Amino acid sequence: MSTYFPKGEIVRSWYVVDADGQTLGRLAARVARLLSGKENPEYTPFLDTGSHVVIINASKVRVTGLKAEQKRYHRYTGFPGGLRTEEFKKRFERAPERLIEDTITGMLPHTKLGRQMATKLKVYRDDKHPHQAQQPKAMEIARKSSPKAAKAKKTATAKSA
Repeated sequence: MSTYFPKGEIVRSWYVVDADGQTLGRLAARVARLLSGKENPEYTPFLDTGSHVVIINASKVRVTGLKAEQKRYHRYTGFPGGLRTEEFKKRFERAPERLIEDTITGMLPHTKLGRQMATKLKVYRDDKHPHQAQQPKAMEIARKSSPKAAKAKKTATAKSA
């Protein structure tokens, strides 16, 4: 069996994803699939066949559970005793774009190919972005409803029946 190579030039689409009210992990997983090209029928594991993704309203993304209070991010400066820790809340206030970028790049391959895929990701704090010339398509990501909303919906349908 021979290795599959896509014929011709790889066509890359542009997508805009609104992060307003989206759960961070669900948003990141969906965007990582777009960046890696797994939504593309010509997907090849060793080639970058992914699309460009623009994420807007990064400051309005949400997290579930106690992550906002308990989650910490660690990095090492390279010097003895150089472990730096930052809480989720402080990092989210300082740079919500960076938080989303790091979450998504963590879901991509940790290789040269993964770093190439990550260059096609653009994240912006509010709803303005400079990529209108590329005519990006709006990508709607399904939201998981909260238990309260599901219960209210269930009782509303029961009353109407």
